[in-house]
Amino acid sequence: MRHSLPLAPQFYVTAPQPCPYLEGRMERKLFTALQGENAEALNDSLSKQGFRRSQNVLYRPTCSDCAACMSARIRVADFNPTKSQRRTLNKNGNLTRSSTSPWASEAQYALFREYLETRHADGGMADMDVFEFAAMIEETPIRTRVIEYHATDPDTGERELVATCLTDILDDGLSMVYSFYKPELARDSIGTYVILDHIDIAREAGLPFVYLGYWVPGSKKMGYKARFSALEVYNNDQWDELSDPLDYAAERHPLENEPVAAQVAKINLPDMQSTPRTAPPDPKTEY
Repeated sequence: MRHSLPLAPQFYVTAPQPCPYLEGRMERKLFTALQGENAEALNDSLSKQGFRRSQNVLYRPTCSDCAACMSARIRVADFNPTKSQRRTLNKNGNLTRSSTSPWASEAQYALFREYLETRHADGGMADMDVFEFAAMIEETPIRTRVIEYHATDPDTGERELVATCLTDILDDGLSMVYSFYKPELARDSIGTYVILDHIDIAREAGLPFVYLGYWVPGSKKMGYKARFSALEVYNNDQWDELSDPLDYAAERHPLENEPVAAQVAKINLPDMQSTPRTAPPDPKTEY
């Protein structure tokens, strides 16, 4: 009897479209489907090579004249909070964390809409309806959790959802896929708090990294990531300690970029016949 072998993932390139981070620039992405019994191994491997997950797709930028978008991660063991970040921890010390399976809820969607309409009304997600939101949360072929943060009213004891993060559990860390929060709590730097708390979760689980998504030099939306110590960025096919953010330029001469075929040839793929990895422990649930 003939046994079929798992097919190697196929990579594709999107058509150029306006960049959401740098005005006046066009972006294109290299992507592949994330599916099948080897989805976790593929996600683990490609996340270490600058890719990010969106539902059942893995992607990374492959722009012809720009190299601004660099995947960023924090080395948990070497991270030390700044004075400002310690104040952020104190300000948000009243919040409680819970970890749930990736199921969308009405409370999450209401918070998501409030967040978008206040902070990203002109962004690519602005028109996302409840069904698309549910797909973003629930369509995941890998081990994913929804980390929720609640505030408790001291008078009534009622709990209110104030922040949510869709989080993938990799073999070497936590990947913060997407987070959103109550806009008025930006004054308490709740977005920073969610990252700091994920560092604690990773430390509790014995995971060495927290993946933050893309850091983009010159972008106001993404510049905050450079404020975290022990930050590494994936640049020129390797992870480097982030030095002075001003040392990184978005521009790149078109002849500097390798052809897409050469980029794909350099991607390290996992052994598609390998035994599934042992999962790390779940993030602790606190009430």
